[in-house]
Amino acid sequence: MFFDRFLPKLITVKAEEEEEGELVDPQQVLRDQCMDTSHCKSLAEKYQACNNRVRSRKQTAETCVEELFDLLHAVDHCVTADLFNKLK
Repeated sequence: MFFDRFLPKLITVKAEEEEEGELVDPQQVLRDQCMDTSHCKSLAEKYQACNNRVRSRKQTAETCVEELFDLLHAVDHCVTADLFNKLK
């Protein structure tokens, strides 16, 4: 057909070249910064102490879920203050 010869020449899609290099997730950067705050550091220490205590015992009903959730909540709360300002 007539269009078969011209159609491949008309329709070409090229990906844009990346000029910035490797992309960095702003949420991960903010999480790392928030983990350096005194509040998050103290919660991380409590979680680590609980984790060490649980691992040192052979049989225990204790879990560190509460400490983990407290740490994750504090980090997420810290991140949300600045995250949406950094998104495009």
